[in-house]
Amino acid sequence: MTAPATRATTSRFLLRGLAGQKAAGSEERRLPIGRQILTQIVLLLITFTVLFPLVWVVSMSLDPRNLARPDGLNLIPPGASLDAYARVIAQPTSNPISFVDLALNSLKIAIGSSVVAVSIGIIAAYAFSRLHFRGREVLMIAVLGVLMLPSVATIIPLFIFLNQFKIEFGDLSFNLRASLLGVTLAVISAQLPFAIWNLKGYLDTIPKDLEEAAAVDGASQNQIFRKVVLPLAIPAIAVTGFLGFLGGWTEYLTVALFVTDVKDWTLSLALNSMVGQFARTTNWSQFAAFSILFALPVSVVFFVFQRYLVGGLAVGGVKG
Repeated sequence: MTAPATRATTSRFLLRGLAGQKAAGSEERRLPIGRQILTQIVLLLITFTVLFPLVWVVSMSLDPRNLARPDGLNLIPPGASLDAYARVIAQPTSNPISFVDLALNSLKIAIGSSVVAVSIGIIAAYAFSRLHFRGREVLMIAVLGVLMLPSVATIIPLFIFLNQFKIEFGDLSFNLRASLLGVTLAVISAQLPFAIWNLKGYLDTIPKDLEEAAAVDGASQNQIFRKVVLPLAIPAIAVTGFLGFLGGWTEYLTVALFVTDVKDWTLSLALNSMVGQFARTTNWSQFAAFSILFALPVSVVFFVFQRYLVGGLAVGGVKG
């Protein structure tokens, strides 16, 4: 048999094999009609279970009757209005602090903690991922050990430590523990181990060949880090930063224990103060409106950066 005939025969066999694989794959992907219907029903039930509480909270926020407790599943309340939102924005609690001031305090903690934790975390993660130094394994075990501790276990040591930093000069009295700066430092100490561990896991998936090629071209270690590693690590940085922002935005226990002045209250602290004793005196319309306004900024951030967040969560699951 001549060479062209041999190549033609081989090509036909390869094409038949590929066609058979495609047919087998398409047959494997097809589900019976009954299983498809069952899957759709299960997915619809899950969607309903997740969305129903959210829809109910929205309907409670629009209810003008100021009920002490819900009286039924009224998804569209009679006489729906935005009065609860107006009252919450004007004066969310009985304390003399506005919703804007509460949001600014929460924003300071959220942005400050996430930026510092990611900035330090990416440098430490790069050192753990690429550099070899004495005590590297011990330090990684220490980071993992701190990460496994519940955050409540470190509150008392942080309270005592930060309470030592006091400045009293004439009428000026500053206590680091009882300030937003102290709360931010406490939140950073809780977020930093996770940032290091999460970013290191992502940096381990970046091929070292890219850095070696940059080094051959004359790039220094700092240039490799800034111009090669950082651009490739943007999805992981986005995920870590968003989770840090979310943790700082919703932080409650640290703020409740550290802060003593009402002007330093955050949204989470104000939301908790709206719940009356045994929830009997709670204005559920305002509580629901406050909850929605509380969750809205985080939701907007998520949808704006959804592409980077989903990419950062998905990438790194397969190494190589």
